[in-house]
Formats: sequence, C-alpha cells, structure tokens
Amino acid sequence: MMKISDLGEFSLIDRIRRKAFRSGDVLVGIGDDAAVLKVRGQSKRLLWTVDHVVEGIHFEKGEDWKRVGRKALARSLSDIAAMGGVPKHALVSLGLPRGMAVKKIDLFYEGFLKLAREFKVSLVGGDVTHSPKDFFSSVAVLGEVSRDRCILRKGARRRDALFVTGSLGGSLLGKHLRFRPRLREGAWLACEGIAAAMIDVSDGFLSDLGHILEESHVGASLDLRKIPISQAARIMAGRDGKTPLRHALEDGEDYELLFSSREKDFSWMKAFKKKFGIPVTCVGHVIHQPLKIFAHDEKNNTFEIKAKGFRHF
Repeated sequence: MMKISDLGEFSLIDRIRRKAFRSGDVLVGIGDDAAVLKVRGQSKRLLWTVDHVVEGIHFEKGEDWKRVGRKALARSLSDIAAMGGVPKHALVSLGLPRGMAVKKIDLFYEGFLKLAREFKVSLVGGDVTHSPKDFFSSVAVLGEVSRDRCILRKGARRRDALFVTGSLGGSLLGKHLRFRPRLREGAWLACEGIAAAMIDVSDGFLSDLGHILEESHVGASLDLRKIPISQAARIMAGRDGKTPLRHALEDGEDYELLFSSREKDFSWMKAFKKKFGIPVTCVGHVIHQPLKIFAHDEKNNTFEIKAKGFRHF
C-alpha cells in the first residue's frame, strides 16, 4: 500500500486536484496560491485560501506565542498578496492539547489580531478541537481582487523577465516569524500591470519558481550573480557549510514575491523601491523549454538545476 511519504506533497495535491468537483463559479481551483471565485454581477473576484501552522514544523516549542499567532495569519495573507488581492475576512481553527495554558492562546490571538487590524481583516469565526499531542492552527482568509487584475501562476510567457522582492535565505534565524506579507506590493504590481505571473516564496525560491513554470508550461534562465542573498543566509552558511547562494535558492519561508513581467521599461523598479522601501531584483528570464531551469554563474558557466525546496512529505 502506497504511503503519503512515497507519493510526496505535490503529487498528493495533484491527485486531489484531478478528482475534485468544480462548479461554474470556480474560475481557478486547486493549484494556485488562492482559489478564484466568480461573483455574479460584480467586477470583483473572490479569493479563498487556507494555511496551517503546526508546532514542531512551523515554529519550535518555547517560541513567543504572539509571533506564532501573527505568523498563522501572515501565511494566508501572503497567498492573497501573490494574487494581487486584498484580504477581507478570516476563519481560525485550533487544535489544542488538553494541558495547554490558556495564556498561550491569549498571546496567540494578541499577535493574530494586531496583524489583522493592520490590514483591516475581520475575524469572523472558526473552530476548536482537541489535539492529542501538539498545537496546530488553520487559518482561512477570504479576499477580493478586480477581475482584470488577478495574477495567477500560469501567466508567464517566453521572454518575460523574472523578478523577486527583498532578499532570500536564512529565514530560520527569525524572518519566518516576523515577515511582512507583501500585500501592498502585490496589489501595486497587479494594478500597474507589471506582474504577469506571481507566487509567494514559501517553499523556497527554486521550488516556487518551479510552480510558475509548471502552471505556465515554460522554463527559466537564471543569473545566479543577481540572486539577492540575505545577511541571514550568509550567517547560516557559516554555521552549516552550505553556500549562501544555496540557502537563498532553497530555504523556505521568505514570503517574498516572485513574478514574471512583460514590461520592457524597468523604470518602475525605482518607483517600487521608493514606495515600499524594499528592493526588487531582476534574476533572469522565461524561456520556451517547459520545466527546465538553466543557471549562469560568475564564471559564465551554464548548467541545469532542479527545483529544490521544502517538502512536507
């Protein structure tokens, strides 16, 4: 009998995707950062996403519970950002060990609600159940986007330039708990017509680039000299022996935006940095060879690399 560990995370998702029923109101279902739902008679589309935070996987025991609550919401908000949307409402479900201190839940919601107020997200309900061992949460967020501004993973085309916001790698040193979901940045990129395909970098740059390539049926050429490497990635490289570049390419939970653009005038990059205070970097371009990723290093060597990153199974 096949086990989940044999199948793998993304093969499991695709297995469910092939079997799932889709009504006529579903414009985009399983396979993107959020589902896109049609609303009759309106110019908006609904976005619906869900994400989990599990003790021992997304945070370690002894962590600040305000940061855990903040992260629980921020992960789902990052999915809405990747669609160019605006979050509106949230549902929270919790799995709680019987002996868990009530104070921890108070702190969880303190962190959650502080971020919710910042982005004007209403907490409208949820559920609580018993967990036999560790804490977990599931946060579903409903958002909206103009029907002509919704950015999917499948929009990349040959000769598009590839961009990423911020810097990459080393999120385990703290960024994974305190990152800011790029909601304003994603909405701006969509509204200005700059992003053609977009995803948030949660599983790792190469892995999430692979999702865009798979949905768009294209490949990519990367200039490894341009990859924006974070200081945290350099610090981690000094501890574990992996190169800073490898951390930047493979580490998960950066929650930056990775997108393709057909815009040939790059003057918008200066406006982006001035408006949001973070850089955006062109790291390569889209090619016609589906699912292939070719990299160019500082010695002008060209070689193929695989879409590596975090996998749950």
